[in-house]
Amino acid sequence: MKAVFISYNQALTDRVDYLLEQLHVTGWTQFPLVNGKGSRGGEPRMGNHTWPEKNSAILTIVEDHVVPVILKYIEKLDHVNEENGIRAFVWDITGGY
Repeated sequence: MKAVFISYNQALTDRVDYLLEQLHVTGWTQFPLVNGKGSRGGEPRMGNHTWPEKNSAILTIVEDHVVPVILKYIEKLDHVNEENGIRAFVWDITGGY
């Protein structure tokens, strides 16, 4: 099992939701407001007067074989929407019940 954390501009919410739906990912936790700044020249997303845009994030636990498909889609989405910004991070999961 792998954990996939996806952080994205809220403008991409429908596309991220669509991806998870198409891959039959039924379990996830959404963080509707995540403040931050990308490390690749991204502008801050703080939801305030100076930096009004907002980010969201989703954390999901998936089978290992699903991860490459998610990452491929995220990379493609980022190239098409560079101004919005989206990143995915993956780590191993052990335990659980």
